[in-house]
Amino acid sequence: MAAGGLVIGLVLSWQAARYAHLVWSAATLAVLTSLLLQVFSALRRGDVGLDIVAALSMSAAIVFGEPLAGNVVGLMYAGGQLLESFAEGRARREMTALMGRVSHFAMRYGPSGLEEVAISQIQPGDRLLIRQGEVLPVDGIVSGDGAALDMAALTGEPLPQPAPPGTEVLSGSTCVGAAFDLVANRTAAESTYAGIVRLVEAAQASRAPMVRMADRFAMGFLVLTLIIAGAAWYFSQDPIRALAVLVVATPCPLILAVPVAIISGMSKAAGIGVLVKNGGMLEMLARVQTAVLDKTGTLTHGQAAVVDIRTTPSFTAEAVLKASASLDQASGHVVAAALVRAAAERGLSLSRPEAVREVPGTGIEGYVDGRRIVVGGSGFVQRTSGCDDPHELIAPEMRASMTVAVAIDGVLAGMIVLKDQVRMDALSVLDDLRAAGVRKLVLASGDRTEIAQSVGKALGMDSVFGDLTPEAKVDAVRKETGNGPVMMVGDGVNDAPALAAADIGVAMGARGTASSSEAAGVVLLVDELAPLAKAIAIARRSRRIALQSVSVGLTLSVGAMVAAACGYLQPVEGAILQEVIDVAVILNALRALR
Repeated sequence: MAAGGLVIGLVLSWQAARYAHLVWSAATLAVLTSLLLQVFSALRRGDVGLDIVAALSMSAAIVFGEPLAGNVVGLMYAGGQLLESFAEGRARREMTALMGRVSHFAMRYGPSGLEEVAISQIQPGDRLLIRQGEVLPVDGIVSGDGAALDMAALTGEPLPQPAPPGTEVLSGSTCVGAAFDLVANRTAAESTYAGIVRLVEAAQASRAPMVRMADRFAMGFLVLTLIIAGAAWYFSQDPIRALAVLVVATPCPLILAVPVAIISGMSKAAGIGVLVKNGGMLEMLARVQTAVLDKTGTLTHGQAAVVDIRTTPSFTAEAVLKASASLDQASGHVVAAALVRAAAERGLSLSRPEAVREVPGTGIEGYVDGRRIVVGGSGFVQRTSGCDDPHELIAPEMRASMTVAVAIDGVLAGMIVLKDQVRMDALSVLDDLRAAGVRKLVLASGDRTEIAQSVGKALGMDSVFGDLTPEAKVDAVRKETGNGPVMMVGDGVNDAPALAAADIGVAMGARGTASSSEAAGVVLLVDELAPLAKAIAIARRSRRIALQSVSVGLTLSVGAMVAAACGYLQPVEGAILQEVIDVAVILNALRALR
């Protein structure tokens, strides 16, 4: 309507200026009515913004007989809202794409064959057929011949990834190879992708502190605008100068550029597998000075792995591992699982354990192929089997590792050394964090102090703390707050309190617990740290672009207001100039997407 009124009025102005003024006034009133409804709605919520300046300028243009200026302001204001809406839609593209991939139905094997069911009906243990091109509806285990998956929506990785049989795969991935069977291990509501979508919805509904700060600045800018307009009218005795000041101040880049830049940054981070829950977290991520990192599952893989086997002269490493792994098939302990996994990787054929007796957390004994096997801590094995002191096999360099003693028929057979291996990219990621602006790196672990110190020394951490309870981790985070905003990175239930206590918590969402993802402000959708440093760089750049847009836009606006007050800009010229400024700062804010 504003555009149509402007064009029709210009045509009529050649022959009937009076009718042109009526058309321009009518077009201005159409926009003004809609704007006033928005202003009243905002005032009821307690929001005072620069829409008031736009309403004042259009109203004053009609009252003072400058309908063309009012029509230009109305057109540019409506166009500005359209441009802002387009910019926000462009910025939300990656996040909206995540939500658009949610599956609604799946093919499940039933008593009578395949049947199509709603994903809400899928239960753990159900076997599903995943066809080529389909998105995995739930988390599960690959069965059959394996699969080829496109995980770009979760990780940003463009190349398909192989998933051998037995691999746990995440919902939201796409089958790009042959069809395969998937055994569900979570319901749809509990699966990874459903959690991601919930986090995205919360992120899109939030407002950043910088946006709220912009609202507060808007009040100051409104007062400044009215003072300059009033002074121009008072000293010149010309109301048109006051109108020109109001027109050139409408609307302000302060309330346009900030949300566009922040949403652009959140969208860009989502594209590399880092979900920032809200704009406030993106801003805080940009200001992080200290990073406190958990060890297990964060800097390490969170799985014990056999790294060495020390044996006595009468036994081989293969014999020690086969005996201990065969017995440990009867145990549910994580160390037992590591031994069984190591034996399978070496192609060892395991025997059936018999007469098994386990002391939880200490050790296990029983018979394998007719021989009595004892596996566990050094003290337990020595007491139970009557063998020699296992400590004779422990070298000084093994003290920072987990060790398991093995006795066969009452004789010490060997010591198995296990370590939670440091992630291959951990050192480079920490370097990237420093390059992104993080000044101090702290390792906070619940593991033994000597193990934590060994990992911390290898990675060049600035401070290392071990034997920490969840409460002690919270204290460690709080002690660092004096040096600036603190980021805590963790993955377990024991990390959740520290994640909540930090200025910003980062959860390893792909493999971490639900409690850690709930407590954190940022969730890594992949089981790796590399995207975190990139996300910090994105956050810093987005915040820098937002502040740059605001400072440049406000400087130009204030300069134009002064020029209008001095009589150098007419209302129509001021309206066009201000909208050029607004378009420029919005386009600049969209640079955060690049």
